[in-house]
Amino acid sequence: MPFISISNPKVRHRVFTAIDLLTIVLSVALIVYISVDTFSGVKFLDDHHYMVFQFWVCMAFIAFFFIELWLSDDRRHYCRSRWFYVILSIPWLNIINYCHIDVPADLTYFLRFIPLARGALAVTIVVGYLSRYRVTNMFASYLVILISIIYFGSLIFMEREQGVNPQVADYGSALWWACMDATTAGSSIEPVTVAGKVTGCIISVMGTIMFPLFTVYATDTVRRYYADRKQRHASALE
Repeated sequence: MPFISISNPKVRHRVFTAIDLLTIVLSVALIVYISVDTFSGVKFLDDHHYMVFQFWVCMAFIAFFFIELWLSDDRRHYCRSRWFYVILSIPWLNIINYCHIDVPADLTYFLRFIPLARGALAVTIVVGYLSRYRVTNMFASYLVILISIIYFGSLIFMEREQGVNPQVADYGSALWWACMDATTAGSSIEPVTVAGKVTGCIISVMGTIMFPLFTVYATDTVRRYYADRKQRHASALE
């Protein structure tokens, strides 16, 4: 059986794709774990199983970085463009917990979502494989990011506001608040905690940035449709 060189572009492409898909799977597992703990009221720093799981997920993300670095044609460029992958993959919560560092509860809950940013980046890369149109790739990537921010924001809002904010009785209230803030329409629910206010600012800013892309995508779709229609009509006349 002949040896397949790792320098083969097709082999490397498959390895990169497999890494991205594994990153997405592990990120989804983290999301499920975080969601279950949040809805169950479990304090994640006291959940030994979650802390161990998150640690090994972060280790896998770091290993993926070095594998891709090894396979990269230009390793210097890869390091310059992807160095933040390592920052996102560091198990900050495990370090804080192991070193007994006193960190505010609001900050530790935000830190819990850092590894998921690595998964969001992997989603945008995989989405890029699925369409040959740049605008479609951009729209799909930003849509995934926006949905993720709304969901994570609603989880954070419910976890920090429920019990201290009488307007947040359940997750439905938190999700409604997050959706209304993302559309910049605003909600009658007002955050009372620091984490809730910070989350509201982040969601509003991201919504302001991303929602205009819907107009760009719709315009580009109509333009492509009429361009293709004109080209088919010209071909038929020939």
